[in-house]
Amino acid sequence: MLGVKEIEEIIPHRHPFLLVDKIIELEPGKRAVGKKCITFDEYFFRGHYPEEPVMPGVLMIEALAQVGAVCILSCDEYKGKTPYFGGINKAKFRNKVVPGDVLTLEVELIKVKGPVGVGKATAYVDDKVAVSAELTFMIG
Repeated sequence: MLGVKEIEEIIPHRHPFLLVDKIIELEPGKRAVGKKCITFDEYFFRGHYPEEPVMPGVLMIEALAQVGAVCILSCDEYKGKTPYFGGINKAKFRNKVVPGDVLTLEVELIKVKGPVGVGKATAYVDDKVAVSAELTFMIG
């Protein structure tokens, strides 16, 4: 299991934009599973929405991308590199994420060719899918 300090050694994201609290499963270059504990103190809840706090869908996608970045940047050939979005396809938002939820973030790399790859990404709260997407990334 990787905590915040170990995650920060792999990816360049930092607070307040680091959206992964821990990595609970990791097969470098293949698959990773992370967790994000959603608290009422998250910066984005001040404006999204004050009367009914809901985690923005784009930040759920970003959290998934960060788990994917841990997965690919854990490979020796990509260590120290920067991950960039190349595309977001087939995104489906199915359930809202609110304070008190624990978001489980699963990413499986389904295609990697050189510095470009695609990950199948799904985020869950308990056993309910919150969001799923195909994420294309490029390593710079």
